[in-house]
Amino acid sequence: MTIAKDKVVSVIYELRTDLEGEIIEKAVAETPLTFHCGAGQMLEKFEANLMGLSVGSSFDFKLATEEAYGLASEEAVIDLPKNIFEVNGEFDSEMIQEGNVVPMQDSSGRRMNGIVLEVGETTVKMDFNHPLAGDDLYFKGEVIEVRDATQEEMDALKAEAQGCSPGGCGGGCSC
Repeated sequence: MTIAKDKVVSVIYELRTDLEGEIIEKAVAETPLTFHCGAGQMLEKFEANLMGLSVGSSFDFKLATEEAYGLASEEAVIDLPKNIFEVNGEFDSEMIQEGNVVPMQDSSGRRMNGIVLEVGETTVKMDFNHPLAGDDLYFKGEVIEVRDATQEEMDALKAEAQGCSPGGCGGGCSC
C-alpha cells in the first residue's frame, strides 16, 4: 500500500533547519508521527514529498521557507492588553513571562501559540509567528505504516471539519 489521500500514515524522522545542523525535532518508532493524509493536518509540501511511498521507504527532502511556515511577519507581533491575562482578577505573572509559550485562541476559536516577548505596564507583546517561520526545513526519515483510515477516523475528521468536538457536540452541526 502506498501513501495517498485518506490513508493513515506513520513516519519516523529527524528535522533540521540546516542540512548539517542539530536535530530540532525527532519522531522515533515508539512515538511516530501519525497523520491522516490529505486532511490538512500536515504541511502540504510535506505530504506531497511522501505521496507514493510505501512502508520501508526512506525519504530525505527540503522544504523551502515558502513551502513550510513562510517568513516571519511583523504583523504577527502584537501588543495585547495585560488584563486579558488575569486569572481571578490577578495578572498571571507565573505564565506570562518573557520567553514563555502561551496557548491562546483567536476570535474565531482557532488555537495558536504565542511567545511572550515583553511584559509592559499595560500590555504584553506577543509573537504569533510559527517558531520555524523563516527557516528551511530538512526532513530525513522512513515510512513505518500506511493503512486505510477506519470509519471512526473518517467520522472524526468529518466532525472536526464541521467544527464539532470528538464524540459529538451539543450544537448545530450534523455530527
